Amino acid sequence: MIKLRHQQPSLWTKGLAEDIEDLWEPWMRVVDKLLEDEALLDSVYEAQGERYPQSRRRGRMQTPAEVVLRLLLLQHVRNWSYEVLEREVRANLVYRAFTRIGEEKVPDAKTLARLGQFIGPGVIQQLHQRVVELAQERGVTRGRKMRVDTTVVESNIHYPTDSSLLADGTRVMTRTMKKIEQKTGGLKRKVRDRMRSVRKRVLAIAWASRQKGPQGEERRKKQYRELLSLTRKILNQAKRVLAEVEQAPRRRRASWQSLAEGLGMMMGRVQQVVKQTRVRIFAGDTKSQEKIVSVFEPYSEIIRKGKANKPTEFGKLVQIQEAEHQIITHFEVFGERPRDQELLLPSVQKHQTIFGRVPQGVAADARFYSQANEQSAQAMGVRRVSLPNRNTKSVERRCLQHQRWFREAQRWRTGCEGRISVLKRRHGLRRCVQRR
Repeated sequence: MIKLRHQQPSLWTKGLAEDIEDLWEPWMRVVDKLLEDEALLDSVYEAQGERYPQSRRRGRMQTPAEVVLRLLLLQHVRNWSYEVLEREVRANLVYRAFTRIGEEKVPDAKTLARLGQFIGPGVIQQLHQRVVELAQERGVTRGRKMRVDTTVVESNIHYPTDSSLLADGTRVMTRTMKKIEQKTGGLKRKVRDRMRSVRKRVLAIAWASRQKGPQGEERRKKQYRELLSLTRKILNQAKRVLAEVEQAPRRRRASWQSLAEGLGMMMGRVQQVVKQTRVRIFAGDTKSQEKIVSVFEPYSEIIRKGKANKPTEFGKLVQIQEAEHQIITHFEVFGERPRDQELLLPSVQKHQTIFGRVPQGVAADARFYSQANEQSAQAMGVRRVSLPNRNTKSVERRCLQHQRWFREAQRWRTGCEGRISVLKRRHGLRRCVQRR
């Protein structure tokens, strides 16, 4: 069952709250008032009611929505793990008062992890929209200015090579087949472990890559042929294991069904790696459209943004859009990377939807510039569009970009870089992207 808040605190709790009131940090006082908004609590409350079909009427009483929201916010601000969050809240009276737990029991780390999981992208989007609405209601931002930028949130993967991807996939398939063999009490044909041979081929490919010239290339291709041959044998073995699992009685099959599903999923990814390896190594085509760079996080994309220190990144493109006073009004994680030029006008339209007006000034970096974008934004009613064109040879354009308002808008735009840095390195933007 679910509930919105804990019951009314006792007189002893009220007296203790007065004693520790001066120990609250300044940000806690501001956030405490904001979190009293009913719309924020309703978003979490409704999400709790959707966890299971009968969550609203049956089962044990869940952690109240108000406590869930405050606990997860405290964890986010402090950048704690769930274990540290549990320990700190249990031991600190100020944190107990801030999270509205009071005399009640603090959820353990496993419960906190489950609470963090059911707060998905939809709930986060609702919470963010309500916070932006509160900023408008209190006059913090009126949407007079807008700045937008994109960043790459990198996946937690090693640098991808075809040989390392094949090694990862075959290792996981072999390990899963051994687990199935152990759970079933033995298969018709014993699972053969070929990982020693696979590791030797991967190491040989690495040594061959250091040798330049036709001889080194031929040696590398030879090792790749042997590695692909071993991979095909492991794939065929996995197919036999899956076929045997499917023939087992339904009651017995239920205990290892999840392992079989994981094996089938990994087989599909390894088959894709085999295909792209053949195309790249033996056909010389390095621009395969269906290329994957990790068998564990296949959604990762290859993104090149022209950075000198990191020319190639692997992850997802995220757009961050802000108004004045550092209020993030919109964010979006793209399934497939668009060009930055395609994002400017939709950002202005989104700003208009949120505030009911177009901004007076728009600032972005040179990747967003195009003459069509500039003219279209002005046609929508934006008075000042600060999009630098670094390749221009026009004297008139250079004079425009040296005007005071243009340079001030670009100085204000650089605040996006700091905001992105804080989100990525301080507030776990990568974890949020993985959830989506």
